[in-house]
Amino acid sequence: MPNNVLVINPARSSTRVALFADDTCAFDDTLQHPLDEVAAFDTVWDQFPYRRHALEQALKARGVSLSALQAIAARGGLMLPVGSGVYQVDEEMLNDLRLGAQGEHASNLGGALAFSLAHEAGIPALVVDPVAVDELEPVARLSGVPELPRRSLFHALNLGARARRAAAEQGLSLDALNAVLVHLGRGTSVAAMCRGRVVDVNNAYEEGPFTPERAGTVPVGDLVRLCFSGRYTERELVRRLTVEGGLAAYLGTPDHLEVERRVEQGDPLASLVYEAMAYQVAKEIGAMACALGRRPDVIVLTGDLAASSRLVAWIRDRIGYLAPVLVYPGGDEMAALAAGALRVLRGEERPKLYRKGDVTPVAQL
Repeated sequence: MPNNVLVINPARSSTRVALFADDTCAFDDTLQHPLDEVAAFDTVWDQFPYRRHALEQALKARGVSLSALQAIAARGGLMLPVGSGVYQVDEEMLNDLRLGAQGEHASNLGGALAFSLAHEAGIPALVVDPVAVDELEPVARLSGVPELPRRSLFHALNLGARARRAAAEQGLSLDALNAVLVHLGRGTSVAAMCRGRVVDVNNAYEEGPFTPERAGTVPVGDLVRLCFSGRYTERELVRRLTVEGGLAAYLGTPDHLEVERRVEQGDPLASLVYEAMAYQVAKEIGAMACALGRRPDVIVLTGDLAASSRLVAWIRDRIGYLAPVLVYPGGDEMAALAAGALRVLRGEERPKLYRKGDVTPVAQL
């Protein structure tokens, strides 16, 4: 009998749900949540009943019975910092996700949705390489202001899966890989992986290159003055930096395909801004290569924007001398979540307990 794993991946205006029978994906559906509907909730956590109902309807339509599942895996959210790996969802994790221990994000609902369904079925609820994975070296944590330590919040799930693939293609084990890993999407993560551990990375929510909708690192003095200018409330300014920045701020759209069309039509501003985004990514790659303290085995470009030949070419032109550049367009998050759960079900990896540093296997397994 195959191991059946349900995978749940909440995003800002959607929830992806997939069913895997061992390594085979039976279906992968995206449940759309209109922005005006999700915006009606005061907090992300308040969306739980709404998204749970949508999931129940989707599973009913697909004829999926919870009794046929062996585990449920979900995207992890902004909990307190943890190491990489597979974690059992428990009440302590859920409490920190509810409180938004490191901020509000739709991924905070992943563990809760998985736990509620898994509890009903009597099976494990797991999260795999959550956004809050933190393996930074001590020297990478200092920002220059003691009250503002650097935080590790990045696309750990997709980059971890791509790192496994890159290591295999290089004939290396993951714990032998030295690489710079780049997720290019609405948020951009540039990570230094030293022997399988991400020892430095930009906080993809508020640092690093600008993106289609995030401002990234900005001049701090001017930002402080803007905060006290009276032009924005705190909520408006956070939105300006994290949802309305980057391409959206300069060009009025976060749609990189629309921006590429403008570039092809000879729009000089679109060309400048789009190349500047590639330039900032390349600079961050150079910084993370320095953080490694050695030449990387490979540089990996992944995420939706890695499908842009123009953007990839601009980046490669600046950093190609450092190491071979591997391009894996798109994301592999659903398969990565399923793979993590399957490693646990097959006894290849033991799930960890949140915050306790305990690697005792989940009792049900």
